[in-house]
Amino acid sequence: MAQDVPVAGKRVTVDVEGRELSLSNLDKVLYPDASFTKGEVIDYYTRVSPVLLPHLAGRPLTVKRYPNGVDAPFFYEKNAAKGTPDWVRTVSLPVPGSTKDRERIDYVLVEELATLVWLANLAAIELHVPQWQLTASDEPRTDLIVFDLDPGKPAGLVECCEVALLLRELLAEAGLTAAAKTSGSKGIQVSAAVRVNDPGATSTFAHEVARRLETQHPQLVVSRMTKSLRGGKVLLDWSQNNPAKTTIAAYSLRARPTPTASTPLTWDEVRTAKASTSFVASDVLRRVAELGDLWAVTTDDTVRARLPR
Repeated sequence: MAQDVPVAGKRVTVDVEGRELSLSNLDKVLYPDASFTKGEVIDYYTRVSPVLLPHLAGRPLTVKRYPNGVDAPFFYEKNAAKGTPDWVRTVSLPVPGSTKDRERIDYVLVEELATLVWLANLAAIELHVPQWQLTASDEPRTDLIVFDLDPGKPAGLVECCEVALLLRELLAEAGLTAAAKTSGSKGIQVSAAVRVNDPGATSTFAHEVARRLETQHPQLVVSRMTKSLRGGKVLLDWSQNNPAKTTIAAYSLRARPTPTASTPLTWDEVRTAKASTSFVASDVLRRVAELGDLWAVTTDDTVRARLPR
């Protein structure tokens, strides 16, 4: 079981499953509108870790750090931070086309609770992962397909739910078992476990699915990124199925005014449009206690299917 993390004081040393960690400024407020502190961020990640860690395993991590809170400047971090403990596993991977002219990056892999707590102490609020996982020999294996449903005003959650159900049907026709979650912001994401040999296959397939739904439901769905086309429709963003891109991890917090998180949904919630895009940390912990890991289907090899040719 995850241990409770103290939430007061300037610096405290804790033992996390045999790792000694020095945590600092736990009473620093990172979500001013909610008076939610860094200590509470660490506590949330500690408590949600039993369901979060399986979805980070083997996935090189990109984080968004907010050292002075969610209403202050932030930065993305792919390379392992300076001072990374030697017990944190890192992996050096090529980065073609890097904007910083780096040929390789030393990514962090989150394999244990202590790494998650260490990251949270760095105010790494958002955790982003690719749709591929490293094998035992550190070779990348594409194992997920993802669709990001982004509503253009006045479309909103109801329209996203409608599109998610249509998408679920199409994926089922292809033999894929879909799962839905909130993005933690304003949209919904739908994913399925896949088995592919060509890492580009998911992008090709996802694009075809998006265009098919756009053709079938032109007043509701758009598959093109052009902003002028998105008013009143749901953008079915298929482009995240690119090995270089990442998506917010299930159960990750988001840097919104309140500590919302990317929250797995039941299909009944989607069907009745009773899903919420504003589940906060306490809601997520309650839901996990009641419903378990609704996102587990995305890592379940028994439902992992090959894409149709």
